[in-house]
Amino acid sequence: MLYKIENKTPEIHETAFIAPDASLIGEITIGEGSSVWFNCTIRGDGFPVHIGKFSNVQDNSVIHVTTNKYPSIIEDYVTIGHNVVIHGATLKSYSFVGISATVMDNVIVHPYGFVAAGALVPPGFVVPEKTLVAGVPAKIVRPLKDEEIAMIERIALDYTNRSKLYKTSLVCISNSPFT
Repeated sequence: MLYKIENKTPEIHETAFIAPDASLIGEITIGEGSSVWFNCTIRGDGFPVHIGKFSNVQDNSVIHVTTNKYPSIIEDYVTIGHNVVIHGATLKSYSFVGISATVMDNVIVHPYGFVAAGALVPPGFVVPEKTLVAGVPAKIVRPLKDEEIAMIERIALDYTNRSKLYKTSLVCISNSPFT
């Protein structure tokens, strides 16, 4: 569902995949080949949300802004795992946020920054390039390994390819699980 509020309307590239039950509200831009999966909510109602090219926002994730203070900026080839919360943060190209992580206001995740599953990245934290952070609150753990860098690249491309399949062949076969 796409929602306009205060004359602010989502702008979605024609090649992007938006799951039919995702909710996109307000000033949002989504770039070429990106995908927003099932049950996601993206609210650009107090500042803009920008999602670049070939990025993916996986099922049940929420992206919001810090009203009139921090937008949420997701650059190119970014992976946002299932059940993630992004709130007024910047994710640079090729960054990765693991399942059920929370990334708070004014956080910057640099290229190939890796936020581990379940981490809580506190306001103002900076995730350095090619670095793993984990924990509650998140702390720098170690530099990324070559295979983790390759995984970040592979997952972004996998989701781009998977979204093409969904965009061309997803068909709702029932409104109810009981029919």
